[in-house]
Amino acid sequence: MKKLINKTDDVLRESLLGFEAAHSDLVTVNLAPRFVARRQRKDPGKPVLISGGGAGHEPLHAGFVGHGMLDAACPGEVFTSPTPDQMMATAGAVDGGGGVLFIVKNYAGDLMNFEMAAEMIDGAETIVTNDDVAVEDSTYTQGRRGVAGTVIVEKIVGAASEAGADLASCKKLGERVNATTGSMGVALTSGTVPAAGRPTFDIGESEMEMGVGIHGEPGRRRVALASADEIAAEMVGAIAEAKALKSGEPCLLLLNGMGGTPLLELYLMFHAAKRECEARGLRIERSLVGNYCTSLDMAGCSITLTRLDDELVRLWDAPVHTAALRWGN
Repeated sequence: MKKLINKTDDVLRESLLGFEAAHSDLVTVNLAPRFVARRQRKDPGKPVLISGGGAGHEPLHAGFVGHGMLDAACPGEVFTSPTPDQMMATAGAVDGGGGVLFIVKNYAGDLMNFEMAAEMIDGAETIVTNDDVAVEDSTYTQGRRGVAGTVIVEKIVGAASEAGADLASCKKLGERVNATTGSMGVALTSGTVPAAGRPTFDIGESEMEMGVGIHGEPGRRRVALASADEIAAEMVGAIAEAKALKSGEPCLLLLNGMGGTPLLELYLMFHAAKRECEARGLRIERSLVGNYCTSLDMAGCSITLTRLDDELVRLWDAPVHTAALRWGN
């Protein structure tokens, strides 16, 4: 294992301190318990959006704390859920009276701990993301996994909250975005958890894991390495079928890196995915390419498609200013 670290026990703490130092105009970091919060707060009556999960998926979630997106994020240790006391402390620090909305990926530990926190916070609501179409049930989950589509939910709901939507409206909107979003990933190599010191799973030089999860969970099957066009065709096809996407529909296409794949290859995969979408009659109205929901240093990518309408386009285009995502004024 080769990592740019000091001690494995200090990886998350030192990373968070570096994140705060690099983005001190946007965020503050609390270490005990751990959470990342917006430095500039919005109106007191604004619903606050809080997400979180295990470290190792950066920039998800701390990188999306800021104007037009999240109000705070709770980071757990690598691939480990944050704890209810983190979530309660976070809510107490950022809630201005407009209510708390947790955005939670569908993993057993995250669900259990966020639900415990929500039960102890008056009026707290929860959105569960489950956009992964690869498998119905998997390691760590009952039902589909929450993966890169979470970024789209956080951006669109964050824009609505920033514009004055109330808690109930934000929750309803988030559930609608999640329902119309599908994702699928592929891994060429495994990621390596620093504390473990070895790859999470073994995979041959000429193999790939189709439908892999963001913790390295098994996907649909282990297959021979294929061309970019073949990979894109299978993933886009699986998403289009699962979400019943029809010819002529406008979509957002997110080509997400898993952490170990260069942008040269990610843009090549975007080209392949966009051509496959267009061959199916899908109109790619908005797009995003880069590392947004990663799996440490795993080589591979995921494709996410969201069916758009005028409201979702407007909210996607709304200004956002976070460490990992920013556009508009």
